[in-house]
Amino acid sequence: MEAGACEQDAFEAIVMADSRFHGEGYQEGYSEGLQAGVIEGRQYGLQQGASIGLEIGSYLGFAVTWQRLLHKGSDGKHRKKIKVLESLIEMIQKFPREDPVYDKLQEDLVNIRGRFKQVCSLLHIPSDSRLGSEGAALTF
Repeated sequence: MEAGACEQDAFEAIVMADSRFHGEGYQEGYSEGLQAGVIEGRQYGLQQGASIGLEIGSYLGFAVTWQRLLHKGSDGKHRKKIKVLESLIEMIQKFPREDPVYDKLQEDLVNIRGRFKQVCSLLHIPSDSRLGSEGAALTF
């Protein structure tokens, strides 16, 4: 009986080793995946933040430049254009640059893009303007 019990313990040890190794492998894989996900998520967030920052900064530079140009030749016909430019500038200044969990970030970004298109329409500039290939200038 002693030999049968020994064989049973050896068989049980083999079965339990498989289960134990499976559990350990799962935990190790889960930990590595979690760590890799955090790194990948951080890199993606940095890329998206830089892209949005470049877009918003370009809109702001565009709006401030046109605002100054229109103020120089200020007359009644430029009043609406200046008002819409000021509105765009205000929207950009209120945009949360330091709050990554701001719940209306996408909504505000869509509104800024819409206002930019409105400004382009008023200034008779094609609204499909995009950032230049170098990412530093608007091309029209």
